[in-house]
Amino acid sequence: MASSSEPSALPTLLVFRVRELRFLAALRERYRVLDFFTSGSPLAAFLAAAAGGADPPRALVTVGGDSVRVDAALLDAVPSLRFVHSTGAGLDHIDLGECARRGVGVASSGTVYSTDVADHAVGLLVDVLRRVSAADRFVRRGLWPLHGDYPLGSKLGGKRVGIIGLGNIGTLIAKRLAAFGCVICYSSRKPKESVSYWYFPSVHDLASESDVLVVACALTRETRHIVNKDVLAALGKDGVVVNIGRGPNIDEAELVAALKEGRIAGASLDVFDKEPKVPAELFSMDNVVLTHHVAVFTTESRSDLRDVTISNLEAFFAGRPLLNPVLHS
Repeated sequence: MASSSEPSALPTLLVFRVRELRFLAALRERYRVLDFFTSGSPLAAFLAAAAGGADPPRALVTVGGDSVRVDAALLDAVPSLRFVHSTGAGLDHIDLGECARRGVGVASSGTVYSTDVADHAVGLLVDVLRRVSAADRFVRRGLWPLHGDYPLGSKLGGKRVGIIGLGNIGTLIAKRLAAFGCVICYSSRKPKESVSYWYFPSVHDLASESDVLVVACALTRETRHIVNKDVLAALGKDGVVVNIGRGPNIDEAELVAALKEGRIAGASLDVFDKEPKVPAELFSMDNVVLTHHVAVFTTESRSDLRDVTISNLEAFFAGRPLLNPVLHS
């Protein structure tokens, strides 16, 4: 960790889990970066050293799904903090109530990732329905000459797709799948007046009327395990689940059991309950497509994220309005 014993001309910035080298280099050009994951220090010692320096940090950059939560304990440890920028698509790692109580501003990445996540969701769905990855493995293993044609997949067009969470990302997924000829329905906190899709207040009822269930909601107390055993049963043996939300949105143990027992037809998953751990049972299932929480990342989105983060930090330190504010300080 950089020494905190002498003041610096650059503002001090706490950083958690920014691992893209060009992004980190751009931050170091502008700030005295205190990077937890390269410090080698336990969290408590790292925060104590940061808070005790001549120029304690006023801003923090963090990532969703991180092992470090921005909560009362962290804010107590570094009372100088007045701004948190989240580079993740969600905010479940930040205690917004505690930040509001203390006057700590919070800003998000906004819609930087939205189109990339929507594209990835469609790709995952096409893959699991048409068995693209499974067929690729079949060919690469030299099985085509030995076993003949691979079993047929299922058509995307005409599928009834239920989307859990019709926010920015969910809406973009709906538009893309509607172009494939899918019938779109959704469940959200309340109906959206701007769309004509069929609305279901109950996720269970949504699943019972869907061939495909796409999880695109934020992770909250209410949405943890929103896809549970009963919802999977309502989806049925021909149903498919796609998750680009958060791992804990689905009861992972029940999902694995439903797949093993043939109670649903397949799943495409970009997120998992205890990342980076993935249930080993999924690895041998050809009706399951797995990616490593990468829906948000493209070369373009990384560049855009870098620009938005730096713009927000510059705005905060200059006292200008923030981009994508969640809470004002």
